[in-house]
Amino acid sequence: MAYGLLKGKRGIITGALDEKSIAWKIALKAKEEGATFTLSNAPLAMRMGAIKQLAEQCEAEIIPADATSVEDIENLYTKSIDVLGGKIDFVLHSIGMSPNIRKNRPYGDMNYEWYQKSLDISALSFHKMMQTAEKLDALNEWASVVGLSYIAAQRTFAFYTDMADAKAMLESIARGYGYRFGKLKNVRVNTVSQSPTVTTAGSGIGGFDVFYEYAQLMSPLGNATADDCANYVITLFSDLTRMVTMQNLFHDGGFSSVGVSEDLAMKLMQAHQQEQQ
Repeated sequence: MAYGLLKGKRGIITGALDEKSIAWKIALKAKEEGATFTLSNAPLAMRMGAIKQLAEQCEAEIIPADATSVEDIENLYTKSIDVLGGKIDFVLHSIGMSPNIRKNRPYGDMNYEWYQKSLDISALSFHKMMQTAEKLDALNEWASVVGLSYIAAQRTFAFYTDMADAKAMLESIARGYGYRFGKLKNVRVNTVSQSPTVTTAGSGIGGFDVFYEYAQLMSPLGNATADDCANYVITLFSDLTRMVTMQNLFHDGGFSSVGVSEDLAMKLMQAHQQEQQ
């Protein structure tokens, strides 16, 4: 059911790769709720994904942009304003990549050039998108900027390595720019810390299946799906959340507030009993 929450709003949605992507689901939901927007991803990601299919479904123009390039981001904003017919009301940052994880480098044997790439792509790009928007005066008053995060920013998860550092930086940037943008133009900046989600990017992280099962056992509501996340992010783009800013918002079925669940305890007890037999 659609509520018209984004009727008349213009936006930019980055990071949609394929039908599993959270950004893909958010784009479909934004369209359903009445928004017009442009889609953007890095040229390499666009060749690997199916963003053209999404653009057709959403009647959206694709504007390629390397999120680490200020020049590309400037082009993304100026073209989006031209295509959409006015300044931007919402921006989704759904961008993250770690060469160290892709190449199975452990946290104690980081390639530091790759580490810097992880931080640039996954976190500094968030700052670049907002600083560029400020300099171009590209956002409307009361606009909303949302970045996608993960609880590894606060807690240690084996095998998440330098992406955990990038997510911690992402959330810090949201607070820093959230204050600045709030004072300048009443623009809201938040991050959403999503459950482990079966996406092309997420599934590439070592031990992902274990992360997923553990979170499922720990969360009283179970893991939040990509569709659930899309519904939540749409509320953050809408006028219903005008006074929410500088927050890292957990969208994880309750995982972040549970010490140990009955389901997990029972599973561990059963495993212990099997070992004793």
